[in-house]
Amino acid sequence: MRLVVVALACALSAGCASRPVGVLEPVAAAAPDTSTVDLLVATTRAPSDNAGIVYTGERGSGVSLSAFTVSIPPDDRRVVGQVQWPRQLPPNPATDFAAVNVKPLPSVKAAKGWLDSHLPPSRRVLIFVHGFNNRFEDAVFRFAQIVHDSGSEVAPVLFTWPSRARVFDYLFDRESTIFSRDAFEETVWQVASDPRVEDVTIMAHSMGAWLAMEGLRQMAIRRGKLPGKISNVILASPDVDVDVFASQWRALNGPQARFTLFVSRDDRALQVSRRIAGGVDRLGLIDAQKYYADLEKSGIVVIDLTAMRTGDDALNHGRFAASPEVVQLIGQRLINGQTVTDSEVSLGDRIAAGAMGVGQAVGGAAGLALSAPLAVVDPATRRTYQGQVENFGRTVTETAEDPGAD
Repeated sequence: MRLVVVALACALSAGCASRPVGVLEPVAAAAPDTSTVDLLVATTRAPSDNAGIVYTGERGSGVSLSAFTVSIPPDDRRVVGQVQWPRQLPPNPATDFAAVNVKPLPSVKAAKGWLDSHLPPSRRVLIFVHGFNNRFEDAVFRFAQIVHDSGSEVAPVLFTWPSRARVFDYLFDRESTIFSRDAFEETVWQVASDPRVEDVTIMAHSMGAWLAMEGLRQMAIRRGKLPGKISNVILASPDVDVDVFASQWRALNGPQARFTLFVSRDDRALQVSRRIAGGVDRLGLIDAQKYYADLEKSGIVVIDLTAMRTGDDALNHGRFAASPEVVQLIGQRLINGQTVTDSEVSLGDRIAAGAMGVGQAVGGAAGLALSAPLAVVDPATRRTYQGQVENFGRTVTETAEDPGAD
């Protein structure tokens, strides 16, 4: 077991060893042709004296509020789906993600003023909760990337909890989600009760999904039900025990919100988490075929991203944000108020089309093999997918049924 965790630590550290820490000290100005994303941040982290770090991975004494503006390089100088980390300080906005403004907000009233002034015409809000092993800057830049690349018309709110960003502090991080549960519930309640807000989507990644579900469960028990303005809950690579999720779900008492799960059966980070948790399945690792009947009955949509390949995700744990097709579809459909099953062209088909586009260079059969695991999404996808398989014949069917085959 220790060897597995050490291997995971090496994989995690390899991706960030070449970049500096403490990149959030604001630069003088954005460069020409760059884009900016404004974020409202609520955090239970302790403040840092270092202007480049802003908040540490330790637990704070309360909730701190601030506003950030993140500059993003032109698309021709970056890869969609990836954060362009600076290689040296200060960041160069022409080529790097960079903070151009950081403003502490002294009160909830000031935060609501920021929110009201940044609401788009749709009056939608997206609340994002990051996962395990995240520095504050990781959460800020990743969320800015998701908002920018998805093209979502939303006011973005980041809820960030104390993470020491060290693999061997998994249990500290886990306890920090419990420490932050009340603050998350209050943040969601304050946003949803704002009379100017019309629609709220909650997106949570990895261990953040545990925090989100616990906060929502607590809200439903405390207040009788979830606010009607919460229209979508998106759980990406959720590091949640499947039995615990079932209990959390029952406590929500038939929520009106649409729940969507992004899973990957080869998620290496969740495989280690499963071992730490005594071998119990993690929600982000489930075989959707096995659980399909129960999920369909509950109205939960599962999108299996196992076949997606992303260039900088050795752990297969961040595909929802690193795949351009997926992150854009999150913005175009889920966040922007559309269901994933409101037509025969389902979300599964659309993502599969992106994967098949990759496969066209080596033929349609290869494209189908790439898209096969993505098709276990909803009834519309299952119907159209069967026709695709039949068109390609028995050999391709066998490949689709075994995505791990050589």
